[in-house]
Amino acid sequence: MMEQSQLKRTTGLPGAVLLGLGSIIGTGAFVSIGFGAELAGSYLVWAIALAAVVAACNGLSSAQLAAIHPVSGGTYEYGYRFLNHDLGFTAGWLFVLAKSASAATASLAIGKTVAHAIGWSGYAEVGISIAVLALLTGLVMGGLKRSNRANAVLVAIAIAALVLFIGYSFTLDPVPSVLDAAQEPKHWSDILAAAALLFVAYTGYGRIATMGEEVTEPRHTIPRAIVTTVLVVTILYIFIGVALLNFPLGTAQSLVLADLVLAEHAPRWVYFALAIGAVIAMAGVALNLLLGVSRVVLAMARRKDLPPALAALNPQRTSAPAAILFTAGVMLALVLIGDLELAWSFSAFTVLVYYSLTNLAALQVSPDLRFVPRWISILGLLACLSLAAFVDLSVLGYGIGLIVIGLIWHRVRYSAAATSED
Repeated sequence: MMEQSQLKRTTGLPGAVLLGLGSIIGTGAFVSIGFGAELAGSYLVWAIALAAVVAACNGLSSAQLAAIHPVSGGTYEYGYRFLNHDLGFTAGWLFVLAKSASAATASLAIGKTVAHAIGWSGYAEVGISIAVLALLTGLVMGGLKRSNRANAVLVAIAIAALVLFIGYSFTLDPVPSVLDAAQEPKHWSDILAAAALLFVAYTGYGRIATMGEEVTEPRHTIPRAIVTTVLVVTILYIFIGVALLNFPLGTAQSLVLADLVLAEHAPRWVYFALAIGAVIAMAGVALNLLLGVSRVVLAMARRKDLPPALAALNPQRTSAPAAILFTAGVMLALVLIGDLELAWSFSAFTVLVYYSLTNLAALQVSPDLRFVPRWISILGLLACLSLAAFVDLSVLGYGIGLIVIGLIWHRVRYSAAATSED
């Protein structure tokens, strides 16, 4: 009976790595590095390296947990098993909110980009965003195997566009650069704030852990997939950071890659190729976030932290239609009211808290099951809590407020369930 409620294991190492890359190479590569550059200036590469170290620690903690408890839900499930129900719920609550906001941001960015390219504006941007979200929802409804095929194409095109950007940057005279114009960071805390924003650009590897129920040989596949994903992305991000150092100071209003190319008056085909790559990469991010968030919704519904009806699977046990539609609905609402800049900063805070709980849960694993040293999880925990303190103060307030609201609701539901059992 239990087998009928479990998703099939159909994803191997290549598919798991593509899942992680598709979740990362989007807002991270095309937008987040620009946000980091505005704060860290010429120290951008150091901020990328710091974010990579934190990501590696968290990734290994996630791998430790996913290998011994390979079910859908990620830190939501780990929190319940290794910590307590309050912290488990908090992890799921933050994940659904933060990643739904990120997916909505990616969809809205696609709508704005496409509408701008064809001369539309206003409601057209939202309409295109909704159409993109509907298309991606249809792909995810078809199951993970079909989603992986689409994801492989999206990742390949996005990387090709980034390689084009990097290659073009090395044809430019390296004086004076955009990052030189940003000057040195005003304070060392700016580098840490940049690392906090850049860390979000790494956290797509978490999708691998949330898909633990569908990965073949999870104890071996999940750790290898996470480590491989972090290494590949770090190399790519460093190349992008170095490429930014080669860009002359132009009239760009931001450090978004496509804006830099446009400001440099590059050949139109270079600009359009990069813009198309950015749109496709954003689609990949939204696709993978829709998939990952729906699996956390599935796990929360199984434990009745969300309506149990959301835990229903299709007859083939390859998809969770109710959870996917619920997730798409949350993302749709955020598309209609979302703020791009606020959403990214909010994601930074909530993701750092989420991975703090991941490391805390990893520290509870018994020695006989451990293959990741405790010091890695300790370092990851301290790094996440430290970087969270450097996120914008208003975002800290919103994040803490939402955590409190969620815990109040959870406590009411938990108390009601305990009373009914008595």
